[in-house]
Amino acid sequence: MRSARRQYLLESALMTNPLHTFQAWLDDAKRHGVHEPTAMALGTVDEHNHPSVRMVLLKHADEQGFVFYTNTESPKAMDLDHCPFASLCFYWNPPGRQVRVNGRVELVSIEEADAYFNSRPYLSRIGARASRQSQPLDGYAELERAVASEMLRYPRGHVPRPKNWTGYRVIPQMIELWKERPFRLHERLQYTRTGNHWTEQELFP
Repeated sequence: MRSARRQYLLESALMTNPLHTFQAWLDDAKRHGVHEPTAMALGTVDEHNHPSVRMVLLKHADEQGFVFYTNTESPKAMDLDHCPFASLCFYWNPPGRQVRVNGRVELVSIEEADAYFNSRPYLSRIGARASRQSQPLDGYAELERAVASEMLRYPRGHVPRPKNWTGYRVIPQMIELWKERPFRLHERLQYTRTGNHWTEQELFP
């Protein structure tokens, strides 16, 4: 029988799948007017076993995982080549909720990457081609020249997806739901997945 605390956390006795709860919480963050509700911290590990964290944007989430896009020559992509596991963290305040995700990472299909790239605004597609992400920049004018060069090459027509730009899917093996409560008596539920089955465990705050 579900405890009253667990019902309070999930706000629905039917939400036993943490991915469903995540989507409900994401939708609620949008209703609360969170400025960038899809922003998530992405943690990776490099070849020297040094951790690194940066903010990226979630572009899709479903039963298969959490998808973001980036330059495959970027430090985070190189980290994932070395160690194809990652951690994600979402935090929305209001309403005071956090979701942590750990899991294996894989590339999205070519079809998925093409479809998302082609859905982006023209200047975003141009920017993806012009930027040598995380490489040294000799002043902002160098970036402006690179953008102008790509615009001359693709003047409002089809802008092909660069080969070094694609999506990564974090396949969740652990999801933790956290809800803020007064006096630091926060609520935490941790889910671990085996196959298609999720096992839940309440945790001390």
